Amino acid sequence: MAELLSVGLDVGTTSTQMVVSKLAVENKAGAFSVPEMEIAAREILYKSPVYFTPLMGQDLVNGAALRDIVEQEYEKAGIRRTDVDTGAIIITGETSRRENARAVLEALADLAGDFVVATAGPDLESVLAAKGAGAVEYSARTGKNVLHFDIGGGTSNIALIEDGKITATTCLNVGGRLVKIDRDRRMCYISPVLEGLFHGKNGAFADRAELEALAEKLAAVLEMAAGLREPDAWLDRLETKETATPVWALARNDTAKVISFSGGVADCIESERNWLEFGDIGPLLGQAIRKSRLCQGDYMLGAETIRATVIGAGAHSAQLSGSTVFHQKIDFPLKNLPVVEKTQDLARLDGPGVLAVRERAADYSAVQAMAAKIAGAVRQPVYVAAQQDMAKALGVQLALRLGTDAKILCIDRVRLGEGDYLDVGAPVGPAIPVVVKTLVMGK
Repeated sequence: MAELLSVGLDVGTTSTQMVVSKLAVENKAGAFSVPEMEIAAREILYKSPVYFTPLMGQDLVNGAALRDIVEQEYEKAGIRRTDVDTGAIIITGETSRRENARAVLEALADLAGDFVVATAGPDLESVLAAKGAGAVEYSARTGKNVLHFDIGGGTSNIALIEDGKITATTCLNVGGRLVKIDRDRRMCYISPVLEGLFHGKNGAFADRAELEALAEKLAAVLEMAAGLREPDAWLDRLETKETATPVWALARNDTAKVISFSGGVADCIESERNWLEFGDIGPLLGQAIRKSRLCQGDYMLGAETIRATVIGAGAHSAQLSGSTVFHQKIDFPLKNLPVVEKTQDLARLDGPGVLAVRERAADYSAVQAMAAKIAGAVRQPVYVAAQQDMAKALGVQLALRLGTDAKILCIDRVRLGEGDYLDVGAPVGPAIPVVVKTLVMGK
């Protein structure tokens, strides 16, 4: 059994944290069968403290301070850059802007290991949080459907889980740091997403009753997303526009489901806290959720709350390709390869991309025809990801046409779509670790 060391780093609107995990890779096939490599077990080796995300101004990540945190945590965890095999940096919530992604990449370029990558986007965050919180495992174990809310500083990432599978994700601009309060009890930050909805002013005294009313309205928006309240203009205004599923479509799902919570605000749902403890409206929002319809039926807190996304990033972001793969002259790892579904679209990219092949070749002559088409249409290097088991045969045929010096990678059993990005690690036995992500860096 092989092992991978995985690092997850979550740079969120409010908090930054890191986990180190060990992934056990096992051959699930019989002794006389084609190897079938899977991640058989995940073990959390180290959890960092939860840090406030270091910022310059209100919402620009301080790359130098973030680097100091990561260096310190690598040392505490007893790991070196060269030890890291896989993982992800997730830049989330209001922090997930292009400028921040660039600052994080530049600060951690030589620290993040060969396969730890910077990613962001509400759909990916919803998936990782649901997995890291244990909501997916709970649904698979009990057979119950779960609607999971990961409520952080700037956003609430939502995942619908049916029979242990995530079937839809969406996101709302609802979080505990939409309003910040300084030590003089004055509002020092009001998120632009509240413009026209909340009429408090920067510098004004923070009135508890006024902020409780805001928290109750934000909790009502979450009720709308769960289909527990009729939608109004607040739902439309606070819906992010970058997700795969509109909130209204998710709200129409009338399947009986358990409501599950993670994120920093989840820690304020069942515990009474001083409403000014964190300098934001997180405690008020947590209590508003506790009193809302979301908690009047079957609900639960995740096995992980504030650490859900980072554990998802560190322990659940990687998967393995099939074992019948082909590669020659490839310098691993490969990072942030854009995915296209048509050969002509590869020519429009500034650099190399991955051709996603959905169709199944009926026989070997069909594989040969497919290889001839790809070889005649794409420039090197050639990266192909097939859903079906045919990568080795396809790679061999490409090599016959392009020569032994051509850079060729063919993997299979990986489901990709237009708009995805792919990271590819060095082979683990006969399989190859990959991270599939939607790279949305914000506006």
